[in-house]
Amino acid sequence: MTQGAPSGSIDDPCWVEPDHHAIGRSRGGLTTKLHMLTDGRGRPLVLLLTPGNVNDCPTFPQLIEGLRVAKPGPGRPRTRPYYVLGDKGYSSRANRELLRRRGIPHTIPEPRDQQANRARRGSRGGRPVGFDKQRYQRRNVVERGFNQLKQWRGIASRTDKHAINYRGAVTFRATLAWLS
Repeated sequence: MTQGAPSGSIDDPCWVEPDHHAIGRSRGGLTTKLHMLTDGRGRPLVLLLTPGNVNDCPTFPQLIEGLRVAKPGPGRPRTRPYYVLGDKGYSSRANRELLRRRGIPHTIPEPRDQQANRARRGSRGGRPVGFDKQRYQRRNVVERGFNQLKQWRGIASRTDKHAINYRGAVTFRATLAWLS
């Protein structure tokens, strides 16, 4: 479920409370995971809440699907980012294929276990993924965007019982990031 401008309808999936309340058991206990796409300045573009036990890889297509950036004039919003920087959690063949198919250049490091599996398969394992170390250094902008959101204690600690309330607080804080 991606975040966007609310349509005002109570039946909109953006406003439906999930059965799990976006809370799941992970190593740290009951947690919620916030997935986010940001622009080059760390401002949130797409927000997605999942239970804490959900991996990053399966959520990536939902994040890309939810991207809508309005143009400064008439026309449809842009749905394709200029470039994607991701951490090792988003590294998978499916995600790389999605980005290739849509013509989106990307830098996502390959975890050591995936490197070892590819090497073990020999020539059937494929080529190593391209990795631009200089460009990857700019990924700190994304982390700073997360840190800016979590300056609010209620977002950092998830004190809301319902996911709708928590999502509303995160969306409000994201809006303030765009206004400042």
